[in-house]
Order: sequence, then structure tokens, then C-alpha cells
Amino acid sequence: MKLILTHEVDGLGAPGDVVEVKDGYGRNYLLPRGVAIRWTRGGQKQIDSIRRARQARDIRTLEEAEQIAERLRSLRVELGRRAGDGGRLFGSVNAADVAEAVTAAGGPQVDKRRIEIRNPIKSVGEHKVRIRLHPEVSATIALEVVGD
Repeated sequence: MKLILTHEVDGLGAPGDVVEVKDGYGRNYLLPRGVAIRWTRGGQKQIDSIRRARQARDIRTLEEAEQIAERLRSLRVELGRRAGDGGRLFGSVNAADVAEAVTAAGGPQVDKRRIEIRNPIKSVGEHKVRIRLHPEVSATIALEVVGD
């Protein structure tokens, strides 16, 4: 099955890429989640618009990504959340919360879709969060979650 990716998929490609996948994977996973659309000959216009939007969002060069990564690594990010007596949060911290906290701490504007949270953050304390800045560069920040 030939598909056009509309979102980044780990191990498969970036938005605007045309990929060939097995029918079941495309039909049961990619299409229902909205991360891909079916490829057609007329889909080239969609590919071009997706790529233009991606280029506007993406960090332009590897050197720029390295500079931003250094800035992020040296940043102290703190996020306040309501927590119970045992330090367990009411709810969890998501990528949008992390992006806002990075900006509030004086860091660069980060796209929430580039933030990877491996395990759900549901307790106070220090947690490691990875941010993909460029296909070759990522930064790991220390996120301090404090209870209110």
C-alpha cells in the first residue's frame, strides 16, 4: 500500500514522504490515526503543501540544531502540578506541558510533536525528557516536577 505521511512516524518517515507499507499496517494503524493518507496521482499537491509546512517548522541546519541542543541541556526546567500526599500527580504531564515549561524557563520554542516522553510522568521529582531537534540531533532535558 502506498501512503503519504502527514505526521512523523518513527522508523518510517517524516511528513510529506511517500512510503510503501503492508496493507494491514496502513489500513489498521496509519490511516485511522490520521498520520497518513492514501497516495494518488493528484496527491502531489498535498505532498508539496506538507513539505512547505514542514520546512517552515523545521530547524534549518545541523549547526543551528546543535546550538539549540546545548541551550536546552543547560536549561533548568521546572513544572508545578497538583499532587497528593505521596507525591503522585492528579493526572499526568504531557508533551504540551513540557513545551510550555521549556518556553517559560527561557528556552527556545519547541514543537510539542518533537518531545518524547518514554514513560508517563505521574509523580513529582526529576524526569528525563528527550526532544528531537533534527534527524541527527536530539537533546535530553531534566524536567523537575514539583507538587503544589
